[in-house]
Amino acid sequence: MSPIVVWTYDWVPEAPRGFVRDLRLRWACEEAGFDYTVRTVPLNPKSADHLARQPFGQVPFLTDGELQVFESGACLLHLARKSEALMPRDAAGEAETLQWTIAALNSIEMVAVPWWFLDMTGTENSQVTGWLQSRLDHIERVLGERKWLVADRFTVADLLMADVLRVPKVRAFGDRPATESYVARITERAAFKKAHADQMAHFAAADAARA
Repeated sequence: MSPIVVWTYDWVPEAPRGFVRDLRLRWACEEAGFDYTVRTVPLNPKSADHLARQPFGQVPFLTDGELQVFESGACLLHLARKSEALMPRDAAGEAETLQWTIAALNSIEMVAVPWWFLDMTGTENSQVTGWLQSRLDHIERVLGERKWLVADRFTVADLLMADVLRVPKVRAFGDRPATESYVARITERAAFKKAHADQMAHFAAADAARA
């Protein structure tokens, strides 16, 4: 059986390292014990082959045998369907995992990213800030009531939610002890540490190759 291939950029500047979203796929593969390799596409220019695999010219995307998947959330759910370590096999557990995985992307990250961008550019927008505050208050309440999002154990929903919430500017937004405890606990997992270290080493090697 061919190993899973996780595709990422050949190089990125220092600022996004440790947060490029191929990390999510590496992490999931480590949690599930999957055999996988990492291959690259140029950051610039976008090749026709890259755009054929990911029509928006982004990463990550995934190859699993003859199957190709893009968008990190879709790739994570594909991997979760292959391993009970990432998603329960009962109908209720699977449904909860799906809903919280989508919530991480659609209810939290979809608000956090534009807020972060506006903040970075020095553009004040009280409506976006208030929107983010509301969403983070809601997830703080949820995380104050449970250790895991689904089935009293780690799932791909926790992987994705923690990855969205661990962005330093988001972590520093307000006093949210339950969220902070959740992020700290999940990023202490051996699979996250290995995935993170491997990504950082990947881009460090790219620096050396460019020197």
